[in-house]
Amino acid sequence: MRLEGDIVTPQGVISGHLTVEHGRIASVSGTPIESARAGEGGRPVLLPGFIDTHVHGGGGRDTMEAGDAIATIAKRHARHGTTAFLATTMTAPVGEIEAALQALGPVCRTRGPGQARVLGVHLEGPYINPDRLGAQPAHAIPATLAEVLRLNAFAPIKVLTIAPEMPGHLALIGPLRDAGIRVQIGHSAGSYDDGVAALNAGAAGFTHLFNAMPGLHHRQPGMVGAALAHGQHAELIPDLLHVHPGAIRAALRCIPGLFCVTDSTAAAGMPDGDYRLGEYTVQKCLGGVRLPDGTLAGSALTMDQALRNLVHTLGLDLVEASRRTSTAAAEYLGLHDRGCLAAGAWADVVVMDGGLQVQRVFVEGEEIDVVVDA
Repeated sequence: MRLEGDIVTPQGVISGHLTVEHGRIASVSGTPIESARAGEGGRPVLLPGFIDTHVHGGGGRDTMEAGDAIATIAKRHARHGTTAFLATTMTAPVGEIEAALQALGPVCRTRGPGQARVLGVHLEGPYINPDRLGAQPAHAIPATLAEVLRLNAFAPIKVLTIAPEMPGHLALIGPLRDAGIRVQIGHSAGSYDDGVAALNAGAAGFTHLFNAMPGLHHRQPGMVGAALAHGQHAELIPDLLHVHPGAIRAALRCIPGLFCVTDSTAAAGMPDGDYRLGEYTVQKCLGGVRLPDGTLAGSALTMDQALRNLVHTLGLDLVEASRRTSTAAAEYLGLHDRGCLAAGAWADVVVMDGGLQVQRVFVEGEEIDVVVDA
């Protein structure tokens, strides 16, 4: 298979073609052009498939439903250009988390037709601070290494969100890291010093930076201050509701490996209405997803819209926007054959028009059905 257009690579944009054999990119060739010229004259724009490390749901289904919900979620996000993601749990009784992970285990091993690749699990809770639940249900508990490893046996936990200031949690970060689990600081009431201590202990990044954590104050820098001063990696939700564009710009300047996530709920890719988020019912309205009291509860964001927000509102060029929606997350997860359009990588490709609307999507060389607006 041969795909032609303006190809976004980490080194810049080239106008040319790539070939695909046996689900992987066999070759990429072309002539360098300015990023701003990508898509001129009706040429397609080819980007690496988006990678999302924080997906609670989509297409009307929620990860915590277990059963076949993940297949619907994986199909819906693939239609918006997400070719790989982490299925993300909610804070819940441990038995419910076990049921969700048992359903996710087989899907992590085998990708279904028409679906994005489920790379593993992001366990967002229950090991968080009960004073910083955000939209998480009130089932926070202390973590133990034995329990996390037991859950990991059901489905591979690639990322775990933890509040490091809770008793015993700081000492767990190193052993979790050694077990191959990336610890992220989040849903935390911890101080700047707590954040620095967690990073020094081996924490890898921050969960949805700025949200559900103490903000920056010049005399009390808080967890955000720790991230901006010392963080190498962090998630950020660029739906323009969770974080002001000015704060996004600050994070982009400070955190080399900042990457975008959706924190998407069942409402992603769906019309306004009521949807499930763990044990809660949330409402999608005016582009956001909220609890009845108005608290933001995840998002309705998809990664193609995240890219458009970065380019059209934040002013990033395509190469930088692609890095923040794909390449940086792949690097964070240690994936050397995803997140870039290069020979040998999986053929995870999003084809967009000059307005950055999705036209075609390929997951590991398989073309996915997408709905293209007329």
